[in-house]
Amino acid sequence: MKKILLVLWVCATLPIALTAQTKNAKAVISIQNTSKIKRTAAVTSIPWQNVLAKYPAIDTANFKVLNAAQKEVPFQLEYKGLTSPQNLLVQLDVPANGTVKLTIVPGKGLKPVQKTFGRYIPERKDDFAWENDKVAFRMYGKALENTPKENAYGIDVWGKRVSRMVLNERYKRGKYHEDLGDGNDYYHVGLTLGGGDIAPIAGDKIYYPLNYRTWKILDQGALRFTFQLSYENWDVAGKLVKVSKTISLDAGSHLNRVEANYEYPGGGNLPVVVGIIKRPEPGTLLLSEQQGVMGYWEPKHGADGTMGIGVILSDPKLQMKVTKEQLLAETTAKSGSPVVYYNGAAWDKAGEITTAEAWFTYLNNFKQTLEQPLKVTVQ
Repeated sequence: MKKILLVLWVCATLPIALTAQTKNAKAVISIQNTSKIKRTAAVTSIPWQNVLAKYPAIDTANFKVLNAAQKEVPFQLEYKGLTSPQNLLVQLDVPANGTVKLTIVPGKGLKPVQKTFGRYIPERKDDFAWENDKVAFRMYGKALENTPKENAYGIDVWGKRVSRMVLNERYKRGKYHEDLGDGNDYYHVGLTLGGGDIAPIAGDKIYYPLNYRTWKILDQGALRFTFQLSYENWDVAGKLVKVSKTISLDAGSHLNRVEANYEYPGGGNLPVVVGIIKRPEPGTLLLSEQQGVMGYWEPKHGADGTMGIGVILSDPKLQMKVTKEQLLAETTAKSGSPVVYYNGAAWDKAGEITTAEAWFTYLNNFKQTLEQPLKVTVQ
């Protein structure tokens, strides 16, 4: 009789506990995946205005995001360089053809693990470097132009095989060309677009700007790092052009999102190319104009291993070609209307993506997730 009463008591308390949790919820977020690809550790953006509409009294310093198991979900408030939040970012798995529900409740949330980071590097000739838990990159500033033999134009890729943030460690020890357990920088850029940079083109000539002049960090978050680089005006086949690049890197992703905003007088289209430097030895290429995916699995670089580089664009008139120096994807820019594309890398010594086939599959799947984004509603 006691056992029966105990079971009845436990069962009776469960609905009360669940009701209490539901009653405590101030907003319910539904995230739906309509694709056949499982979204793993995906950073998802929820418009902050939609949250405010359901929870107008929310305290930005005192709320938590819970999943169905009542466990905290990592989140970040995205500001985009403004004074008030623009989006709530969460990182979570969403099954293929599935839906995940989250609740926002009052209470002090746990501090999320830092999975993205970046900064200006004045101690190394105006580098600007950034990273997440998968990859790391840098771009070159004005001071490097004072040493022409060292100068480079495009995006540099750093081999990385640990999930922690390593940029500060590497610059402090000054030995980032050596692998001391976290990876190294062996990638060569030179006077090319490197690992997926962009520049105007006229005929067969690429018009590179000088290195960036100003920088601005828009979001220094645990889940998304966003910054902006601006460049001096320069002559492009008789046309005075200026550009700013806004670059975001999400936790868990091998690819950056890039907005290249060109401005120039006179209107009309400006042909531009996104490029990947090609090595002298044979590598494996993926040139899919129809899908807008360009991938390169480099030849092995001795003990340093192999790097995969890729770019993704959306343009039905996209043209791709291979020159002696680079893989190029040509599209067009319009003054004041950003060209949006994705670029990034994978390193086989990180142990996650170790073959050309795996890298190209990653790029193709990434493109599919762009075409079928997660659907978000706030109730």
